[in-house]
Amino acid sequence: MLISQITEGEELFVVIRKEGKARVLNGQRTVYSLALEAARSGSGLAELVERIGLGRTVDLEAASREGRMASPISHPDPTHMHLTGTGLTHLGSASMRDAMHKAANDDNSPLTDSMKMFRMGVEGGKPYGGGPGVQPEWFYKGNGFMAVAPGAPLVSPSFAQDAGEEPEIAGIYVIGDDGTPLRVGFALANEFSDHVTERGNYLWLAHSKLRNASFGPEILVGELPQNIEGISRILRNRRAVWEKAFHSGEANMSHSIANLEHHHFKYPMFRRPGDVHVHMFGTATLSFADGFKTQAGDVFEIKAEKFGLPLRNPLALDPATTVSVRAL
Repeated sequence: MLISQITEGEELFVVIRKEGKARVLNGQRTVYSLALEAARSGSGLAELVERIGLGRTVDLEAASREGRMASPISHPDPTHMHLTGTGLTHLGSASMRDAMHKAANDDNSPLTDSMKMFRMGVEGGKPYGGGPGVQPEWFYKGNGFMAVAPGAPLVSPSFAQDAGEEPEIAGIYVIGDDGTPLRVGFALANEFSDHVTERGNYLWLAHSKLRNASFGPEILVGELPQNIEGISRILRNRRAVWEKAFHSGEANMSHSIANLEHHHFKYPMFRRPGDVHVHMFGTATLSFADGFKTQAGDVFEIKAEKFGLPLRNPLALDPATTVSVRAL
């Protein structure tokens, strides 16, 4: 089952896609309120949807073309939505990161911090016999004000040195009334980043991640497929100027999803009732690693079977601004 949200005028509707047919969920609900309703009723999302019932059919492809796909989940107060992620979680990510940081990895060179972190994940990111494994690299992208709807521009700030895509899978969560993290499902995500800033010094990673992100347009409800094969493309004047396959799912990862979830939600501040979390699980595929330079007007496109519509966002550049602090 896939779940999404579309706009019609001033109204927002929840859409359920099953067996290729998309229909509006009965009643005035959002995905956020639906998830909390499922949690409070003790039922699963699919069971609750069946009980509520579906109405008219909708053309999601047309809604996407018309720019009417909303983010598939949001919070009424964007400050209670958290965008976060983990890196060096995929089997190809260490070589990409080392190349990005111009690291030498011959037998006579010390291991870079990136390679050390990657090897820790390979050796301890999928623990056997229960319990948490080694913690991954973790980063913060911002709150709900940084979330960009499918089709809307990803805006690169004036001080950025790069504006690059990162095709990822994100886990979508709400926190129950008792503080339990509840997974709504999984979605495609573009963990938009500044790779030139990161390459300058890996201690600038935190700066490079404070950027917009987009996810959706649809959420896959249920378990994440073990092997995900997708395509990441950059379109310029409607023509693909860069394209590459990306692979995700635990078969292509050095960490289990459960381990990544544990090391995010182990912090009490991330278990506040009612909050929404969009946690991105990492990638091993970047146009930047191939030397590609994006420019304003480029369109990022990420698609993968079983996740419904592709995620598309154009790139926009924010005009230069200077910030000064006024003493009170």
